[in-house]
Amino acid sequence: MHSGCQSPSPIEISVEEAGAIAARGESVAWIDVREPEEHAIAHLPGAELIPMGSVPQHLQTLERLSDDKPLIVFCHHGVRSLHVTAWLRNHGIENAQSLQGGIDAWSRLIDPAVPRY
Repeated sequence: MHSGCQSPSPIEISVEEAGAIAARGESVAWIDVREPEEHAIAHLPGAELIPMGSVPQHLQTLERLSDDKPLIVFCHHGVRSLHVTAWLRNHGIENAQSLQGGIDAWSRLIDPAVPRY
């Protein structure tokens, strides 16, 4: 790595940190990699639903989104989103982060109005 290069952000972001970003109104792209039936039960406003299996077909869209803002990828508990985030980083999207604990942790710690399932 050359001097002056910024090291990439950690691959995971805590719900507290993500909640603070949302509260400050910072521009981020929320990417929901759960299935449509999970999204119907509980979702975050403004999040884009791209189920995990279809992420490769949406790589160009995600690359465009990541040009303007960081991506916060989430699922139910943070396992699928971590796999997707690692895949995105391997495909050049360095500013993708996985939401630790997923939408379940978001509901417990940030916004209890988001249903748990």
